[in-house]
Amino acid sequence: MEISPVLLPIIGLMLALWTVTAMWLMIKASRDSQASAAHKKVARRLSRMVEEGPAIPLLVRVDGRIEAPDRFARWIGLDKVPEYLSELAGTDDRGLSEEQVEELSTLVRRTQKSAKPFKLALRPPGSRKSLALRGALADPAVSPSGAALIWVFDFTETDDELARLGEEAARARDDFGALVGLIEAAPMPMWFRGADMQLRLVNKAYVEAVGAKSADQVVAEQIELVEKVGGRSAAQVAQQSADRRQPIERILSATINNARRTIRVTDLPLVGEGIAGYAVDIEEMEEQAREFRAFREAQRSMLDQLSIGVAQFDAQHRMTFANQPFHRVFSLPPGVVNERTTFEQMLMVARENGRIPEVRDFPAWRKELGEWFQMDEPEEVAWPLPDSTHLRLVAQPLPDGGLVLIAEDQTEQLALSATRDTLLRTRTATFDSLFEALAVFAPDGHLELWNRGFPVAWGLEGEELDGHPQAEQLLEAISKQLADPKQISEIGQTIRSATLDRKNRRGRIALADGRTLDYAGVPLPDGNGLITVLDVTASQQAEEALRERNRALEEADAVMTRFLANMSYEFRTPLTSIGGFAELLSQGIAGDLSPQAKEYVQAITMSVGKLTAQVENVLDLSQSEAGLMPLRKSKLEMIPFIEQIVRKREDRIVEGGLTLDVKGNASNVIEADRQQLQRAIGHLLDNAIANTPRGGRILIDIAKRRGQNRIVISDNGQGMSQHELARALEGIRMSADGKGIERRQGLGIPLARQLVEAHGGALDIQSRKNAGTTATITLP
Repeated sequence: MEISPVLLPIIGLMLALWTVTAMWLMIKASRDSQASAAHKKVARRLSRMVEEGPAIPLLVRVDGRIEAPDRFARWIGLDKVPEYLSELAGTDDRGLSEEQVEELSTLVRRTQKSAKPFKLALRPPGSRKSLALRGALADPAVSPSGAALIWVFDFTETDDELARLGEEAARARDDFGALVGLIEAAPMPMWFRGADMQLRLVNKAYVEAVGAKSADQVVAEQIELVEKVGGRSAAQVAQQSADRRQPIERILSATINNARRTIRVTDLPLVGEGIAGYAVDIEEMEEQAREFRAFREAQRSMLDQLSIGVAQFDAQHRMTFANQPFHRVFSLPPGVVNERTTFEQMLMVARENGRIPEVRDFPAWRKELGEWFQMDEPEEVAWPLPDSTHLRLVAQPLPDGGLVLIAEDQTEQLALSATRDTLLRTRTATFDSLFEALAVFAPDGHLELWNRGFPVAWGLEGEELDGHPQAEQLLEAISKQLADPKQISEIGQTIRSATLDRKNRRGRIALADGRTLDYAGVPLPDGNGLITVLDVTASQQAEEALRERNRALEEADAVMTRFLANMSYEFRTPLTSIGGFAELLSQGIAGDLSPQAKEYVQAITMSVGKLTAQVENVLDLSQSEAGLMPLRKSKLEMIPFIEQIVRKREDRIVEGGLTLDVKGNASNVIEADRQQLQRAIGHLLDNAIANTPRGGRILIDIAKRRGQNRIVISDNGQGMSQHELARALEGIRMSADGKGIERRQGLGIPLARQLVEAHGGALDIQSRKNAGTTATITLP
């Protein structure tokens, strides 16, 4: 079969056309496939964006079925999204409540019927989330059957923020109201200007200050509180403060309540608001400042007249004032105040002039003194200077951080005080060493001075006189010790006669304990009165004992009586007079004495003391021999008692180059007459000191054995032979004819033995030549 030549081109053309068509279809299919993949990718991305978006879509169909992501179920507390809208109500605080579902259903049905959108806010029970629902009729492209599309928003944070902002706004309104009330009630004028510098608001104090009727009148008439100053009005100054954006404060005078007052005016710019201002009345402050300046000038003028150096430093440690005595004390050059010299520089200048104490580390010492500025209490120090000057410094910190430094030269005062203390100690020692009991009464009747024997003589405790009682109180205590309390008036008359009448008066009185005292009142040159008391019991008892002796001893009794009488009245009275006159001479009653005359007076006083001691020894020895030794026993702690005896002889021990040791039990206590036992032990100790060469040793051993107290006084001195010891123990004896006294040796050892025996004890003395002496006192 032959093919027509015309048909071949047509077939070829059709094949070509089919090929082209097939290729186009293939290309189009590829493009559609890519477009479909792109659309799917976009759909997935959009779905993911919706899933991650802040809002969740909820589609509610006409039949009540719902469509929503699972995230919506988690928001309302469900495990999954239910199928119908009515199933959103859960149990056990899960899902929405019945009321919320009912309200949502009503709004959805209304939207489906009328296409009216709605808004709803709700909080699922048991959840902290706050949800906002915005519903509208769904687009037909979304759901062509008239479904409702609800967008659910989680505005929990926004709701909390709104609640917080609401609270802050309420608080701000309350604060603003309180601030307005505070400004209105403020006692100082306050105002506010707008951006045009016109008054817009003033408080009540402003209205009263300018004398207006109301705040509206002030604002309407623009009544200014402050007049023009230097050609500038108050509004112009406020404009200047606004331009600078800085507060302007000035002090000026203004008329307030029809009176000229000094005020401090402050204009305070408020950014974007205007200018606030207030005025503080400082008239009283200025008046106080003027008074303070006048007071300071008067004070500094007064300080310049003082003999005590005073300087003042400010909080920067700079000197602001120093009077002339301060310049003189520290040898400061002129101009230190004008040059504002610092505290440290002042110390440097004083150090160069030798007006501070010698210190090892001056920088550290100066730094330590710099701490005076931070102290809360005044600091007082003493500065001994190299030239023997003694300064007393008082550092008084000031409230403003400054310091007041007071310097007083006490060199002369300390010298006078030392001299006075020496005289007082000498007087006290003299009084205490006298045998008589002495007391000095002031003209007003109070007891000023007394020796140790005064309370003992009257049977009083020493503590009763420590308060320096009045004469009436002392006489009341003494009256209890008298045999006849009515005789106390005689002692009062003696005190009054010596102090007020300036007359001598004497008397004798008996005590309830059987003792008899002689007393006398002597007026002193300084207006005081001296009362001397002497215990004459022993002499009276001796006299009575002598009268009772038999005729064979009448002569001996007469001798003893005369001896005691002579010792009591003929020796003691002149000695007392000599001692009194010597004391008056030493006190300058007869005029100032030359140094040599003073030495003579001191020698007289010493001789009187020694002679008085000898008289006392002889008297006590005589009383002891007659068996009339009075004893007033009390409990004595042995160690302090012995130490007191040793202390009185400390100078002699030191001068003799001796060593003295005291051993014993501190708890050892005995009952004895303090005065008599002290004299007995003192005589034995004096004998040991006198007979022990330089470098020797004295030992006092106190012990208690078999119920008896033993006091052993031993030395390694010269010692005595048996013959010398026998003569020392004999002491004073009557002469062979019985008409005189034969003195064999000193009175100390015999008197000590008799005093010990008067206590019911015994004294045993053992001595060997050049081997020392041992005296043993045994007391019950």
